[in-house]
Amino acid sequence: MERNDASLLKSKFAAFLESASVLDDAMEKDLERGSDEKAQMREKAAYEAREMLLRRRHENAVRDEQMLYSRIHRWSRSRGAVYINSLYRILAVLLCSAIIVCLMLTVLDMPPLGDALAPVNNEVSQRYIEKGMEETGAVNIVAGMILDYRAFDTLGESTVLFIAACGVLMLLRIDRDQNGRPTEELIAAEADDRHYEPKNDVILQRSAAVLTPIILLFGIYIILNGHLSPGGGFSGGAIIGAGLILYLNAFGFKKTEAFINFRLFTAVTFSALMFYALAKTYSFYTGANHLHSIISTGTPGNILSAGLILPLNIAVGMVVACTMYAFYALFRKGGM
Repeated sequence: MERNDASLLKSKFAAFLESASVLDDAMEKDLERGSDEKAQMREKAAYEAREMLLRRRHENAVRDEQMLYSRIHRWSRSRGAVYINSLYRILAVLLCSAIIVCLMLTVLDMPPLGDALAPVNNEVSQRYIEKGMEETGAVNIVAGMILDYRAFDTLGESTVLFIAACGVLMLLRIDRDQNGRPTEELIAAEADDRHYEPKNDVILQRSAAVLTPIILLFGIYIILNGHLSPGGGFSGGAIIGAGLILYLNAFGFKKTEAFINFRLFTAVTFSALMFYALAKTYSFYTGANHLHSIISTGTPGNILSAGLILPLNIAVGMVVACTMYAFYALFRKGGM
């Protein structure tokens, strides 16, 4: 009986020890889990604190930047405007004075007007007359002079025409809205233009139908023969521009826009000026470095002669014709 009681006590004690060890393990796990959660909470709190600090720094930087911009804006509208205007006037006076001094020094260094020994009265004109056909291949001495000897000046004149056309476009062109639809101003301008257009004017339209091809063909002839006879890109381009204006007045914008519009105008003028600049750059480079040019002057008197003068005449003629038509169209209704 006593043995049975002792064994029972031992078994109960062993069970108690086992349950105690299980509780200890559970408590240890709870403590570890609690420590991990506390560590995560601490990390989360540190992360949120850093985020808040960065956000405050960003807000402070934005506020400081806005305050700086507002101060600069107020300064530019008050005291800064006075300083900027004063600086502008001073720089304008200095620039004009520098230009005047350079021009005066150049004039003082020039020979007297009408001096027979001046290069302009002997060397230059004599070189044009005696060597012009040999060096340029152009029978027309004037074409050889403006498109070979002084081609840089002609490039500047063509560029001035293009810049003038761009200025007129910016001032007078009536654009469409963002969706490509005509604005009320454009609709009113077109309605006003349609009101004054000729309505089935048989005499004008029949005359224009006969004269316009002749005018255009004559302008092309003047351009292509500019290196052989009086004419060239400027005069031929003006004739072509007049023909286009005649056709526009007779038949209106709707028919004219079928073969000339704003996109064609920009493409033609840009391509012509770029060709002119690149072609003469090659000529300037080879001439300044005494290199042989691969562009032959040909046989004087032939249509395919005079080197680059013929294609340069074509480029100048296209620029002049497009510019004349663009001026007329923009002044008439603010568009092409």
